[in-house]
Formats: sequence, C-alpha cells, structure tokens
Amino acid sequence: MRRQYSSVQAKPAGSSHTGSSHTNAETPPWAEDGYWESLLAEEEYDEKPPLAPLLQEAQPVYDATPAPPEEPDSLAELPPEEHDWRLAEQGMAQNQTYELMVTAYNRGGLLVKLNSLTGFVPSSHLIGLTFVNDNRRLSLGVRVGKPICIRIIELDRGRNRLILSERVTQEEQNPPDVLSQLQPNARCNGTVSNLCHFGAFVDLGGGVEGLIHISELSWGRVGHPAEVLQLGQHIAVFVMDVDKEQRRVGLSLKRLTPDPWTSVQERYQIGQQVQGMVTNVVSFGAFVRLEEGLEGLIHISELAEGSFLHPRNVVQENTTVTARVLSIDPHNRRLALSLRRPQART
Repeated sequence: MRRQYSSVQAKPAGSSHTGSSHTNAETPPWAEDGYWESLLAEEEYDEKPPLAPLLQEAQPVYDATPAPPEEPDSLAELPPEEHDWRLAEQGMAQNQTYELMVTAYNRGGLLVKLNSLTGFVPSSHLIGLTFVNDNRRLSLGVRVGKPICIRIIELDRGRNRLILSERVTQEEQNPPDVLSQLQPNARCNGTVSNLCHFGAFVDLGGGVEGLIHISELSWGRVGHPAEVLQLGQHIAVFVMDVDKEQRRVGLSLKRLTPDPWTSVQERYQIGQQVQGMVTNVVSFGAFVRLEEGLEGLIHISELAEGSFLHPRNVVQENTTVTARVLSIDPHNRRLALSLRRPQART
C-alpha cells in the first residue's frame, strides 16, 4: 500500500508564517512551514522494507502451485521398490538391527533379503567365520537358511548397493576386549552355536566365535559333531590358538582330558585279554574301542580261523568282543588285537 504524506512542520521559534510566500529575507526557505508542506506533498514513501515487494510478488505464485512435500504422508503410497529403499534409509539412519534369513552365499560373503531388496554381508563383517583348510565356500554355505542379526552400513540406491554387517551389532552390544583376553592353552566356556560336518562353532561371548574341528572333538573317531555335542549346549573348551587379526579362534574339546595314548603302556600289556566294543567293520578288519579315545584294530587275518567273505561274517558293529593284545605302538597310536587267540564273543 502506498500513500502520500502531507504534514505541517513545526515552526522554529522566532519565525512567522505568512502563507506559501517568503517575505522575511533573513529566514532561509527550509525554515518556513510552507516549504515543507509543498515538499512532503510531492514525495512518495513505502510502508514496507525494501525486500517486502519481492516477497509480496512471489507469494501468489507459491500459493497457486505449492511445491510437493519431500516425503509422502504414507510410505504405502510409494511404489514397492521405492517404499523398500525408503525403509532401508530410515533403518540405516536409526541404526536399526534386522534379523534376516541368509538366502545364498558366494566367496565374498552372504546374501540376505530385506523386503524386495537384496543385501550383501561381506565375510569380513561376519562373526566367528573360520575357514577350514581355506575352504571358504564351505564355511559360508553352512549359514544359508539360518537367521542373522545385521545392520546396514552402506546404502547406494544409484548402484543398487546395500551392505550390511553382523560384526557392528556385536561390537556395540558386547565388550570389545573379549578376543584380546583369550590366550592359547587356556580354558574358557561357551555355547555351541552351529554344528556342521567339519566341526562345531562355539560362541565365546563378546561377538567372538571359535571352531572345534572334528578332529579335536574326541581322542577317538567321530563321524559327525552331532555324535558328541548338541546345539545350544554349554561347554568348557581348550583354546588352541588365537588369530586376533583374522578374529579366528581354534578350540579343542579333547584336550581338556589326558591323551589316553600317552599312558597306554601303563594300562595294557602284550598278551593281555581285553574287552571292547566293535565300532567299525571294514574290508581289512574291525576296530574295537577299549576305552574313550583308545581303539585297537583286529586285522582280517586275526578275526577267525578258516576263510570267510567279509569281516562282517565274523563280527558286527556295536557288539562286545574279548580279544588279546598283540602289539602296542603309542607313537603311531596303533594297538593290534586278535580274536583267534582266544576266540570269544559276548
């Protein structure tokens, strides 16, 4: 709004007002009331500051075509893929932890599904990943079909890239110095977290997981770790080695007890009659367990007199036999038995 101002200037003391004409030569023009009245009547003034007109002109355009909000009122209004990316972005911003199912794997890590999005968990961000004889694929493959608690650490929609980590969830929830406290030849406790044909994984706490190789489960022969351990079982383990850089911990169950072969000659002598359980029958003979971790072999030539097609024609697994000790070789962990002298079975 614009308007004209017309006001009367206060008359200085000692001056006289005689109209619009100037009659006093000693009084300057700007001191006369009529001078200011005529000047103010010709000038225009704006009530708003200098930027106000610009804002005033832009306002009707904004009102007529308002800019759309950045986020829709409901994520459900978005297309499915856009909806899932938005949820992933929110989850990453809020440090949300997801429990997802492992759907596949490759040499680099595991694949998971976050709604319609495929995420990748690098092997370096997995907890307790131990490679047996450098068999990376086998070690990763056992986790397919199992749940995993992970968090988004990298998101790039342009490259369709969604990277997650299992390690960051454990590092925040558990003390970070558990691994540094583990020392070789020490004893610690843990929980069996996974069983596979090459061994058993044990959760030691603090985001640290160790592996008991199948050869370290017992001093005797083990066909599968499930013969010795159960999932979720709390056990004591012996720490064999610790690789802090690779976060690998080698564990043993059998080393918690003495090796029976170190003192075998103190308990058995050549010619002694012993009893044991047949544990395995093969083409060249039968293995007999005398005690936990100590097995002897009855060679096919020492099974029985005469001829027979197969050792199973003479002995069967899970039966008890009485045999005689023929030889003891603790260095090579070998003990030879015979059923021929004497031949007895129960």
